[in-house]
Amino acid sequence: MKAIMVMFDSLNRGMLQPYGCDWTKTPNFLRLAEKAVTFDNCYAGSLPCMPARREMHTGRYNFLHRSWGPMEPYDDSLPELLKSHGVYSHLISDHAHYWEDGGCTYHTRYSSWEGERGQEGDPWKAQVKDPAVPDHYGRVWRQDIINRQVMDCEDKQSQTRCFRDGLEFLDTNRDQDNWFLQIEAFDPHEPYYTMDAYKKLYPHHYDGPQFDWPDYKKVDEPEDAVRHVRYEYAALLSMCDANLGKIIDYMDRYDMWKDTMLIVNTDHGFLLGEHDCWAKCVHPFYDEVAHIPFFVWDPRSGRKGERRKALVQSSVDIAPTLLNFFGINVPKDMEGKDLATTIATDIPVREACLFGMHGGQVNVTDGRYVYMRGFGKDNAPLNNYTLMPTHMRSMFSVDEMKTMKWHEPFSFTKECPVMEISCSTLSGKADLALSDNAGTVLYDLVTDPKQEHPIKDSAVEQRMLKLMRRLMEEDDAPSEQYQRLGI
Repeated sequence: MKAIMVMFDSLNRGMLQPYGCDWTKTPNFLRLAEKAVTFDNCYAGSLPCMPARREMHTGRYNFLHRSWGPMEPYDDSLPELLKSHGVYSHLISDHAHYWEDGGCTYHTRYSSWEGERGQEGDPWKAQVKDPAVPDHYGRVWRQDIINRQVMDCEDKQSQTRCFRDGLEFLDTNRDQDNWFLQIEAFDPHEPYYTMDAYKKLYPHHYDGPQFDWPDYKKVDEPEDAVRHVRYEYAALLSMCDANLGKIIDYMDRYDMWKDTMLIVNTDHGFLLGEHDCWAKCVHPFYDEVAHIPFFVWDPRSGRKGERRKALVQSSVDIAPTLLNFFGINVPKDMEGKDLATTIATDIPVREACLFGMHGGQVNVTDGRYVYMRGFGKDNAPLNNYTLMPTHMRSMFSVDEMKTMKWHEPFSFTKECPVMEISCSTLSGKADLALSDNAGTVLYDLVTDPKQEHPIKDSAVEQRMLKLMRRLMEEDDAPSEQYQRLGI
């Protein structure tokens, strides 16, 4: 058996044609929906980037125990489990967070890996002289300006190079058995840098400053700039679509559908001005961020061109699904569900699921209602539990480490005690949600799919709170999570 996972970052469900968007150009996502099962009720788990990837390795939630960080010594890792059972695993990615302090234990879990450089502020090409900084809205980083000078055509862009590497892997290995290929593109994550061929798909008038990298905040730019950045996102989305088409073409050409699973997924979406926000790390986590696209072709059931209503959570369900696909037992600490029967017949695998970011609201959905639980005024106590004390781009500070004390093992730490490190210091807050307390709110997605009108319904709230508590208990959440949430 063989499996390919094509993963995009910040893929907005509402911008894809298979999910009802009528103005973006995503013909290959439409082709994919014809060749696979499309999930209509898939939610993110832990946000943002590396917390979601830890979930995809471990099949369990990250955000209740720690913030952004690396794999832990006690973690079960999907690609490592595959490797240890004779299934070759290969990662191809331009996701620069893999090469930082807070992500540096992920790529080494695979049998082999390739990294393409240059995305976002990746410290790649060296230039001592400061580059010219354009007039701009939103973010602009020195290193990103330098990197763009080197990626001045589509062939040189790191996304293109990732998919080229993926096709090279397939050329070399398609006739072999027992392998898993993960092609992971940072796009369409911001900045929305792409070439004119894709921009021309979305003609519009805009004569303002450069704007292809919105900051994580409330929208305060003029309307024409907001419209422009949505078109910039759409252009990059169409580039992602074109590269996805290369994988579909390849599977067609070599009839790989008969024995090769194909998964297309993302970590989370992005707010492109909806709810007056640019964001994925600013609460609340509305459906534009948390309700995500997910497609699976499973050659065992052969279901294609069908949609599934069952509530799934790709970040934690991918690991058990792939392990069972390759005939490998799922470790007891994995919370995710094998989706084989759901893919085949839409059998439900869960009543509800959690999602959120360390230190922010804890959210629960049953597919109809979304309940967002706010926290106390000082958001304390709050700790990181880890044996790998690193933030995104730095180690934990000396001041943070001075707060460290040993905590008894959690149910999933393989009898290892872990460091309990307070989030009270400035550095300790570095990876937390970027907003103040957003309070407690309840939405009915049937009557209010855009989540514009919170409802008051004590019976529904109590039922959702009961589901939240049950799932937190199943995750062996730290006691202070209940305390700071007032439950």
